[in-house]
Amino acid sequence: MSTATPLTIYFDASCALCNSEMQNIKLHDFEDALILVDCSAPDFDDGPFLAEGITRDVMMNCLHARDANGAWLKGVAAFEVIYRIAGMATIARLWGHPLTRPLAERAYPWVVRHRHFLSALGLHHVFALWSKHTARHANSLSGKCSAGHCTINR
Repeated sequence: MSTATPLTIYFDASCALCNSEMQNIKLHDFEDALILVDCSAPDFDDGPFLAEGITRDVMMNCLHARDANGAWLKGVAAFEVIYRIAGMATIARLWGHPLTRPLAERAYPWVVRHRHFLSALGLHHVFALWSKHTARHANSLSGKCSAGHCTINR
């Protein structure tokens, strides 16, 4: 499936878990192809989406993303595309793999319902740790390249 960028992501930034994940993804968005919109903000206007049956409440209870052509992605399907666009192919494949996607589809509504509790447990720190890990990894790989010649073994 082809997704026209930029992709606008509507998420609950009042949730530490949600916000941490989106900010981590944005750190990997080197092409600036993802636009983050906080639908929990008091000044968020869902007026342009009401004709499509998408309200602020609907967005707060399921991640929504809209591509440049106006096509909507929701929930697990949105996460798969978001991670792919951010260049995080391995995670995107996990979201979309035939064995793991059904599990993600079942778990996602539970996570949404309990996201503030999961945040209170500190699970949002996982994304901060992941960011530090990937930054260290990128730094170690950058030392293996000089004068246009890389010796990275993958």
